[in-house]
Amino acid sequence: MTDTQLPSLRLKRGEDRRLRAGHLWVFSNEVDVKHTPLDAFTPGDSVAIEDAQGHPLGTGYVNPRSLICARLLSRDHRHPWGPSLLVHRLKVALSLRERLFTAPYYRLVHGEGDGLPGLVVDRYGDVLVVQVTTAGMERQLDALLAALDKVVHPGAVLLRNDTAIRELEGLERYVRTAVGEPPAEIEVEEGGRRFLAPLDAGQKTGWFYDQRDNRDRLASYVDGARVLDVFSYVGAWGVRAALGGAREVLCVDESQTALDYAARNAEANGVGERVGTRRGDAFEVLRALREANERFDVVILDPPAFIKRRKDQRAGEQAYRRLNQMGMQLIERDGFLVSCSCSYHLPRDTLVAQMLQSARHLDRELQVLAQGYQSVDHPMHPAIAETAYLKAVFARVHR
Repeated sequence: MTDTQLPSLRLKRGEDRRLRAGHLWVFSNEVDVKHTPLDAFTPGDSVAIEDAQGHPLGTGYVNPRSLICARLLSRDHRHPWGPSLLVHRLKVALSLRERLFTAPYYRLVHGEGDGLPGLVVDRYGDVLVVQVTTAGMERQLDALLAALDKVVHPGAVLLRNDTAIRELEGLERYVRTAVGEPPAEIEVEEGGRRFLAPLDAGQKTGWFYDQRDNRDRLASYVDGARVLDVFSYVGAWGVRAALGGAREVLCVDESQTALDYAARNAEANGVGERVGTRRGDAFEVLRALREANERFDVVILDPPAFIKRRKDQRAGEQAYRRLNQMGMQLIERDGFLVSCSCSYHLPRDTLVAQMLQSARHLDRELQVLAQGYQSVDHPMHPAIAETAYLKAVFARVHR
């Protein structure tokens, strides 16, 4: 099939500039609906995207019900969007990971960063966890599974299509097995150590690979330290802190299941006696620790996204500022704070500014020592700012 056989989606005059500059998204107000009415398409239809003069820009898929009404997947008319392109992009993504990692534990596909908008694939050995977030990718699900089998040959594939973002595309939310029999828990290799995490009952796709590079940096800060790991999940930060030489670690999370895994991971890695857990709401636990005059040498704050959409901006920024201030109140006179945000809508500079405001409110000094991004298996698309979502700030808090 060539792109000339696909129905056309024509843009208004001048609205092709972003695509020509490297972007992959088309917004509904950029479409020339007189020539190509959006209501003529059904969600997930493949289309040939054209400029105002009818010149081809490439091929992709459309969803007339979404603000991002189309996504460009191929600029080459010889290789239009479809099953063969899926195989090619998966091979390219796999080759990158095999160059970067010695073991098959990584994010295999990271959406736009790998030229496959609407798709996330995490790999745990021969187990794949797949998340599809757009109607266009959902339409290609059978072709996707065939492509994954051809490129990776997984023993099991779990579809974790339960994210709320699917609702914006008019898609149902579900979790189901697509291939084989996925285990109830997955094993992960990170930092030369092994960890376990729940799969079908875990958060998102089971493990947060995006913080791997930042956790690798942690050992420089924790030797001999008392460490507080807030929003710990299964203890990736906390257990690695103990492995890095921390004398004591406290993992805090609302989920007892997550904390049970944290304890198991600590025990399996030989640091069980130095890692404790405490269940509860993060803000309530931070308040209780302060009232008990507890102090830590290192505080790690790795919360979920407080700002998922623009309408959450004000409340989310207040939550980040409050969290950082409460964390600093527990830090010893000369200690370290690791503050993270996975909210794209919270700019990096704003996170640092909030940390500074919190420090000044407490009459303390702040030194930013290092900043981290998402790990290398989460490539950022240079034309799409939204793909650079993760911030990690390592700071010294003294006085």
